[in-house]
Amino acid sequence: MTRAYARSGSPYEERYGFSRGVRIGDRIEIAGTAPIPPPGEALAPSAYEQMLRCGEIAIDAIESLGGTAADVVRTRMFITDPEDADEIGRAHREVFGEATPAATMVVVAALLEPGWKVEIEVEAVIG
Repeated sequence: MTRAYARSGSPYEERYGFSRGVRIGDRIEIAGTAPIPPPGEALAPSAYEQMLRCGEIAIDAIESLGGTAADVVRTRMFITDPEDADEIGRAHREVFGEATPAATMVVVAALLEPGWKVEIEVEAVIG
C-alpha cells in the first residue's frame, strides 16, 4: 500500500523527523499534536482553547489526507493537570463529539513545552 503524508508546519516535524499524519489504505494516524499557535500568535492560555487548537491541527491533517472529523475512531489526550480535565473534555466533545470516538485521557508529568496543557493523538478510518 502506498503512504500519504500530512505536514502541519510544526518546527518539531523536521527537527525530529516525523509527519503530522500518515494515511495507509483507509487508516489515518495523527501524531501527538500539541497546541502550537499559528505563526505570530501566542499560545492560548486556557486548557479549553489549547484543546480546540490541537483538534484544529489534527482535523486539518485528517482532511488533507482525505478524511473528516466524522471518520475519527480513537483519541488519546495527554494532560498535565487533572483540574483541566473538564475543560479539555468539553473541547474534545466540540471537536470530535459527532464521531464519539473511543477516547483516553492520561495525566502526565509534563509535555515538551512548559506552557502546553494538552497534547492529543488521533486515529481515523475512512469509509
